[in-house]
Amino acid sequence: MKYSNYSTIIVGSGIAGLYAALKIEQQDDLPDGILLITKSNLGESNSNYAQGGMVGVIKENKKDSTSSHISDTIKAGAGLSEFNTVKFISENSDKVIKDLLNFGVEFDRNEKGEFTYTLEAAHSVNRVLHSGGDATGRMIEKALCSQVKLNKNIDVYEQTVAVDLLVNSKSECKGVLVFNDITKEYETIYSPVVILATGGIGQLYKYTTNPAGATGDGLALAYNAGAIMQDMEFVQFHPTALAIDGDENRFLISEAVRGEGAKLVDADGVEFMQNYDSRLELAPRDIVTRANYNEMQKNHTDCVYLNATCIDTDKIKKRFPNISKKCMEHGIDMVHDFIPVAPAAHYFMGGVKTNIEGKTSIEGLYAIGEVASTGLHGGNRLASNSLLECVVCAYEVADFLKNKKLDAPKQIDNEIKATISKYSEELDSDEIDVKPFKEELQNIMWNCVGILRDEDSISDGIEQLEALERKFSRKVCCLSRSEYEFRNMLTVAKIIASCALQRRESRGAHYRTDYMQTNEESVHSTVSKKEGERCFVK
Repeated sequence: MKYSNYSTIIVGSGIAGLYAALKIEQQDDLPDGILLITKSNLGESNSNYAQGGMVGVIKENKKDSTSSHISDTIKAGAGLSEFNTVKFISENSDKVIKDLLNFGVEFDRNEKGEFTYTLEAAHSVNRVLHSGGDATGRMIEKALCSQVKLNKNIDVYEQTVAVDLLVNSKSECKGVLVFNDITKEYETIYSPVVILATGGIGQLYKYTTNPAGATGDGLALAYNAGAIMQDMEFVQFHPTALAIDGDENRFLISEAVRGEGAKLVDADGVEFMQNYDSRLELAPRDIVTRANYNEMQKNHTDCVYLNATCIDTDKIKKRFPNISKKCMEHGIDMVHDFIPVAPAAHYFMGGVKTNIEGKTSIEGLYAIGEVASTGLHGGNRLASNSLLECVVCAYEVADFLKNKKLDAPKQIDNEIKATISKYSEELDSDEIDVKPFKEELQNIMWNCVGILRDEDSISDGIEQLEALERKFSRKVCCLSRSEYEFRNMLTVAKIIASCALQRRESRGAHYRTDYMQTNEESVHSTVSKKEGERCFVK
């Protein structure tokens, strides 16, 4: 087995990981350099799929203010957003977004050279920046990837899976153990800092807008290492995914389309959101999702429709070129036709419990982006707050590490040696085809721990997950990326289900049909492996 040292290891190559690498690289004292690890190729991430944009409380936007953004975020968060976190991220958005410009990131502007802003659900003013019309995530990712590739102080491991964190007996993270899916070789990498930026969990569900890589890897890594996890029951389902299956996910029809005036209708073109919320199509995502789901159940259909024909043709072409193109590939002209849409798993509000600098309960381990739970999103993420959280927290973890001595650890205790030794054994069996296992897990989560939940469905889901786990023979070592991904999916699915069972109320995206009230007291749930794999609502 190969051994190496780095001053900082970043696991994940989405916007959070790329920006953190570039900001940390600006420091003077990095004796062993920076390593960025991605299990696919650089540039492939969930960030690519962020269409709508990034929230920016920009000083030049006189119609907006941090107080307004804070209020909107907290309202959408269903009582679980942390005020100080929301305030900090909002107040630092202008600074960080303008810093992104230094790395080649561009946002759409008008003929005067001013940023253009759009409106999305539950926002009180137009404050969402966008790039490339409806390709914001991809454009930001592309710019940051270019900078990383040019930077000689940042090494990149592609097709490499982080399989275990190296945590000693004092609960200090000293590095990571990785598996190269091409060579099938392991490597032990020591570092005083490991930053998880691995994204979300959409692939745990039958219908999702997330790409194939969104399998909860960082969550499983942190949980197995003993980190405290927070609010793991809160999965956000986007109300408007294109109701046509792709190879691995469903194409997102951005909330910005509704922000520009599109209406939700049934097959006959009859609008229905007035029956659910006075804010109509711009109600928070959990409300619109349940409305769509209810209409589908009531009418025994597999979709509802989005009517964008009321939007000016030129605006559709300029603002939504990628959505329009994707619809046309399926014979849908959004200028003239209704778009079939249905809910799909989209974003994860829960995650590794962190502060604003990404610090977890394990010394030396940090988490940023969707894998982290900072308290910004609460029980229901406000549209386009996710990319903002990615970049502000990446900026802050880099700033925090300026004062840290980033020398590779000199001593490794028996706890870490034992972890490494687990991966030295040879497996006799052939590689497992995990596709049927994965499909079974996705169906369990969709049917039992999905948009609507109750004690019977969740309990049944837990039993089915445990039975599925018994059929999957890999407990530690695996033979491929896909096996490691499924191992992680099982771990995270069980935690989500357990926490969903424990939270006996409906709040934000967590909706219990047997506990439809929202409790007066707003409390976070926390769970860690050290507590005996139980979920505690505190």
